[in-house]
Amino acid sequence: MPPRQPRAWQRMLSGRRLDLLDPTPVDVEIEDIAHGLAFVARWNGQTRGDFAYSVAEHSLLVEQIFGRIAPAAPAKWRLAALLHDAPEYVIGDMISPVKAAVGPSYGELDARLAVAIRIRFGLPAALPVRVKQQIKKADRISAWMEATEIAGFTEAEANRFFGRPDAAVMGDLTIRLRPPVEVRADYTDRLNALLREPG
Repeated sequence: MPPRQPRAWQRMLSGRRLDLLDPTPVDVEIEDIAHGLAFVARWNGQTRGDFAYSVAEHSLLVEQIFGRIAPAAPAKWRLAALLHDAPEYVIGDMISPVKAAVGPSYGELDARLAVAIRIRFGLPAALPVRVKQQIKKADRISAWMEATEIAGFTEAEANRFFGRPDAAVMGDLTIRLRPPVEVRADYTDRLNALLREPG
């Protein structure tokens, strides 16, 4: 008898079965993404406060920062910013040192999921280089804020790992720690709002 193949799919709360090795856009649901990301902790949960800082909360902040970096960007690129970590609803959030130790296989899995998610929401499979750079910049600013406000980094350490952010871009933004159900609702609302906007 041939060896049994390991299961490579995950059942979502929506009832969908998402194949991790060959994900398809039809198996991607907003509710599954919002729920998963609201319950995935950044920084491996090593943050101050009564609630974990979720990937969904981080994604909402990155989308806000992206809007300040690229105020004329159409809604589709703001949507891309909101979805930049969406694959983590399935594969979790791995801190950078662990990603480096795991090697390229994590990145390949993440990339396949990201393509399926982008196509599901009407975005191109590959983002324009400029948009990717702007989202990455917003992501690094968010990481700097998280590191210094809730993850115990000094500003000097955060500057070394994430670069010194533009204070004007951060402005009045701050890190929010909230119950997952609140973050899930806000993430879902924001994603739906962006999908309704033209362009």
